[in-house]
Parts: sequence; C-alpha cells; structure tokens
Amino acid sequence: MSKIRLKYVDRFTDRHGSVRYYFRRGKGVRIPLPGLPGSSEFMEAYRSALDGVEPPKAKRQRGEPGTFDRLISEYFQSPEFLRMKISTQRQYRYVIEKWVKDEKIGHRSVVGIRREHVKIMMGKRANRPGAASDFLKTLKVLVRYAIDNGWRTDNPTDGVKKFRIGEHHTWTDAEIALFETRWPVGSTERLAFALLLYTGQRLSDVVRMSWGDIDSGAIQITQQKTGSRMWIPVHSNLRRILEKTAKNHVTILTTSFQKSFSAAGFGIWMAEKINASKLPDRCVTHGIRKAAARRLAEAGCSANEIASITGHKSLVEVERYTRAADQRRLAKAAVIKIPERD
Repeated sequence: MSKIRLKYVDRFTDRHGSVRYYFRRGKGVRIPLPGLPGSSEFMEAYRSALDGVEPPKAKRQRGEPGTFDRLISEYFQSPEFLRMKISTQRQYRYVIEKWVKDEKIGHRSVVGIRREHVKIMMGKRANRPGAASDFLKTLKVLVRYAIDNGWRTDNPTDGVKKFRIGEHHTWTDAEIALFETRWPVGSTERLAFALLLYTGQRLSDVVRMSWGDIDSGAIQITQQKTGSRMWIPVHSNLRRILEKTAKNHVTILTTSFQKSFSAAGFGIWMAEKINASKLPDRCVTHGIRKAAARRLAEAGCSANEIASITGHKSLVEVERYTRAADQRRLAKAAVIKIPERD
C-alpha cells in the first residue's frame, strides 16, 4: 500500500497515542490538518494552507457541555431569543445573567436541578416578589429550551408558583439621600434621578423628555400611558441640575454613546445604578415616582394638586401612592392624643 507524501506536512504522536498532522512551510506557523491524509477534509485544509489561507479559529464556547453557562450561551443565539424585540432581549439577558451569577450556578449541570432547588432559589427572593417572578419566568424559558433541544426530559419548574406581587416600595428620604450622595450633580445618574423625582413621571415619559419640552419654566409632555398633556413647573433643584447639563442631544437623557435611551434600556440602567448605590432591594425605579407623590402629600398638597403633577386620572390611585405619607401623619396625630402620665 503506497503512502501519500505531501510537501510541508509533518506528523507527530501526542501523549494519548493519537497521530496528528500539521502543515508548516519553512519556519512559518504550524497549521493543524484534520482527519487523515487523502480524506476530503484533510486535502481541503492542505490546499488552503498551500494557498496561504489559515483555517478560521474555532469560536470559544462558554462553559462546559451540559452546564447552565453553555445553555444560556446557546439560548442567546437561538431563533427563540433572536425573534424577541431588542429591548426584550436586553431585559431577559440582564435578568438571566444576574440570577446565574447570584446563584453561582453557571458551572452546574442543567439536568441536576430539581424542583426543590427551584423552590430554594425562589425562597431567597421572598422579600422581592418582582425579582422572584422574573427569576421564575426566565428559568421556565430556559428549561423549555433545554427540553426542546434534548438536554433533559422533565420540567423542574412545574408546580412552582409565583409570589404575590404587592405594591412598590415608596423611597424614604434617607434612601433618596443615599442615591444622591453616590451620584453627584453633573452625572447622568443624578440627572435621571432628578427628572424622575421632581417631575413625578414614569420612566417611559422621562426618557422622551427633550430640551424643546422646557418652556417658560416648565416641562411639557404627553404621557405615553394616559395620553394626558402635562405642564410641570421645573423645581429649583431640578433647574440647577439642568443648568449644569450639556445639551448634546434632542433628548435630555442620553446614553454613554450620546443616544436616546429606550424605556426598557433605561429601566435596566437605573436598576444597575440603584444597585451600585448600595440601596435595599426594595428600592426600584417606580418607587421614585411614589416618593414624589409622597413628598407632595407631606408638603400639604391636596389629592387634586398631586394628580396635576403625576397625571393620575383616579383619586383612588393618588391615595394609594400617598399612603405612606397619610400613615405617618395619622400616626403622629394619634400618638399626640394619648394623655401623658407620670
């Protein structure tokens, strides 16, 4: 049987006893050649090497096969994920990456997770119903993807229920001060916080505020959710921050790339900045709007006056937002009524 002799091809036996081939012209780079001499894959690689074309480097895979790291890597490249809106992709990616990191589960086997593990992870988030809900939602998506692609046959999330999500926490003055201390005037973080706190608007409206909306000492916007046209006087604290902000874009708030935020992107960005401020998990962006309503109530504003800022159509909604202020005021009044005793 004749041997195939090819120019510039060398062979060696590795420590496992396997024979390997590589191409090297003079003192050039060694180029691995797949398969056996004479095979189609070998000859194709050999001809490319002769022509000076190096084979593309294999893309490094995240995590070992069968682990959560590998699963989420494949899911993020899947048609199921890529069919989502960009904003939804960004939100899913943020939530998934966060709980994988928090649980230190990236290197763990996907087939090894059981229902009791899911319940334990849910229990860790009992004081954060929203986070627990997001965790369970994205885990269910990943498990369904794993089942559809043959990673496992059963679903450990079956029967695991969400926590009931209550009202968002209203930021306290101490929590407001903590955020403001962390992010000084002149930063985008402080600007975003001031717009949320001193206008009392939803984040979806704050990201759309433009310099052209400011006129005669007020910000004029049309609320995305209600369609209401709002005229909100600019508070002196907000005005001082706006005066120190460069007008580099149509919108007041811009990303580090000098582009407008999307509502979803801004929500994720704010969550990261709140977390960096070492605030309790109960502090979320929507709670800043509630804090704005609370401060108006504590300043003695009527329900109608508060609604003129927040844009609420129902006074019941205003009452719900200002409940923290009402409880505090009523509690103080009640204690004063208790007679003193020696």
